[in-house]
Amino acid sequence: MTAYTPPVDETQVPATAEGGRASRRRAAAAPGGSGGKASALLVFALPALATLACVLPGLGDRQLWRDEHATWWASTLSYHDLMRLIESIDVVFTPYYALMHLWILVAGDSPAALRLPGAVAMAVSAGLVGLVGRRMFGVRTGLLAGLLFAVVPAITRYGQEARPYAFATMFALLATLLLLRALDRPSLKVWTLYALAVAATGFGHLVAMSVIAGHLILVVLAKRRGDRIVHYAFAGAALLGLSITFPMVLQGSGQSGQIAWNTTTTQDLIDYPQELFGSWLTGGAVMGLGVLGLLVAGRHALLLAAWAVLPPVLTFVTADQLHLFLPRYLLFTIPAWTLLAAAAVTRLAGRLDPEARRGVAARAFGGLLVVAAAAGYAFVALPAIGDAKKDLDEEPDYAAAARTIVAGEKTGDGIVFNGGLSERRAMAYELRDHEAPQDVLMEFTPQQNGTYGATECRKPARCLADVDRLWLVSTIRDGKPLLTGMNEKTAAIIDKDFKAARTVQLHRVTVQVLERK
Repeated sequence: MTAYTPPVDETQVPATAEGGRASRRRAAAAPGGSGGKASALLVFALPALATLACVLPGLGDRQLWRDEHATWWASTLSYHDLMRLIESIDVVFTPYYALMHLWILVAGDSPAALRLPGAVAMAVSAGLVGLVGRRMFGVRTGLLAGLLFAVVPAITRYGQEARPYAFATMFALLATLLLLRALDRPSLKVWTLYALAVAATGFGHLVAMSVIAGHLILVVLAKRRGDRIVHYAFAGAALLGLSITFPMVLQGSGQSGQIAWNTTTTQDLIDYPQELFGSWLTGGAVMGLGVLGLLVAGRHALLLAAWAVLPPVLTFVTADQLHLFLPRYLLFTIPAWTLLAAAAVTRLAGRLDPEARRGVAARAFGGLLVVAAAAGYAFVALPAIGDAKKDLDEEPDYAAAARTIVAGEKTGDGIVFNGGLSERRAMAYELRDHEAPQDVLMEFTPQQNGTYGATECRKPARCLADVDRLWLVSTIRDGKPLLTGMNEKTAAIIDKDFKAARTVQLHRVTVQVLERK
């Protein structure tokens, strides 16, 4: 059996065969080459720490938005009620909700606590970007790719989010890393781990499983180079991973209507770089360098191209049927872009480094260029990273609404809701640590319904008969009456029997005190 030779930085290898062989020998033997546990630790730890430095400050400052309220609600249900919920909605998030259920029991349900698992998963993702780049190209390319990933504004945005997108990114990267290892040093253990990583990717988010298309390309290339069994091993492992997620996929296919609200237009495709990366400047820089990186990425170019481009293309062309073209669903493609961008920059470092310069000086020069590239990109991304930590402009200020109610609540008060922005669930979260007014219109709870929504009174006069003071939380805007869109019987009774005593206008939500006439 021949000894294992670590991969070298393909972006630095001359095109001629003789020069290529000599450079590969030098790169493999050099202290700065791809081999060794120390280099692996370096390319994992630095990007991971950089990500934590971006994500952890202000982790709990931005108030939760609708999707995060859904995470809190589902994750605080009993397992019996959770199983009822996923029969009708969100079955694809079941593993995440089950994990968060256990986490909340230990860490609580503050915004920071709910987001911490995602922050850690995003930091691990940055480290895995470094390891994937190290195995593909070399230490410098891997380190730069991981650092670029760490300071992408969208990574901070979704690293501070109690949703499973960071986990989908992490497992897609882990599956890719395990595939690269399986192709270099195949074993039953590595292929089995790859299968489990594929399954975990699907449990993170189904769209992320499209990374397998890029994996298939790499396997085909390996077969063409003479590996006679790799396609059998890959097929077995991929099918095992897919079969684990198949029941969830089958049930989830019947729930696609829950995201039918996501209508996609050509403008969404035009805005894709900005929405994916968090700003036009950061997205344009990485994607522009990424296109150049395709020219120097060698045998990994097709994998990275498929990883970066195929998922958005597939989700866009099927948007009318599947409604899956959302940048946050495609967050797992950012690593491919940063790997390609890093390959382009390190190739430029090799061009700028005179051939006569070797040894410590040459490696220092390349290292400085990598640091300069990462620092320059971080400087450009810094304003957008700050913006990513702010409250979402399109979301109502439910926290302020809760403070208003707590400050003015009286014994015996009731509360009613109107609008289409999950007002009841949001206020349940914001008032969770207080004695909230009675939800007088709720006849059947979401738990009883097995959904996120409650059923309101079919006889509102009876439900409102014993209350003399109501808090109305309404997200109706544009000057329309606050009861617009409410059940006609309910709105008529409230309008007839109650009068407005106080109105507080907040960001995209109004709180009104109603007293019986």
